[in-house]
Amino acid sequence: MILPIVAYGHPTLKKVAVDIEAGYPNLAKLIEDMWETMYHANGVGLAAPQVNQSIRLFLVDATSYADEFEEAKDFKKVFINAHITEMSGEEVVMNEGCLSIPGMSEEVARRNTILIQYVDENFERKSETYSGFIARVIQHEYDHIDGVLYVDRLTPFRKMLLKGKLRDISEGKVDVDYRMIFPALRRKGR
Repeated sequence: MILPIVAYGHPTLKKVAVDIEAGYPNLAKLIEDMWETMYHANGVGLAAPQVNQSIRLFLVDATSYADEFEEAKDFKKVFINAHITEMSGEEVVMNEGCLSIPGMSEEVARRNTILIQYVDENFERKSETYSGFIARVIQHEYDHIDGVLYVDRLTPFRKMLLKGKLRDISEGKVDVDYRMIFPALRRKGR
């Protein structure tokens, strides 16, 4: 089932998500729905807070970028209870977008290498190091479970320049071809 994606300004996007246990209700169905939602919206990753679930779960399928980034070939994973324990290497600046902030993209600096500990969908413990494009995608999704959006990483001046666009997104004044929940519309009772 395709789930609605929450837009910029929704309170769930600002919460630090919580770890879950192996018996979390309907987890397999949630993961299946998140994959379907992500593919429908043409995303590379999707975090549970983006579908209004404040749990430490995100998924990544970077295979569509395999022609540009060799490490993206066959990279499809589910990350549960993820915690980045180390960031290293140079900061690399790349353009990023987000399904919760449609119609926008900005240059964001991120570390080139990360060490992440998590459990997969079978609750098997993992500790893995990623670099390059995959590290960037994981950090973007990881930020979501920590209540951070890529626009939070911009300079205060740049964020001020984007204030109107961000308000428009929150109010649903954006052209998007997937279901979304716009927080300002809900407050106004629409």
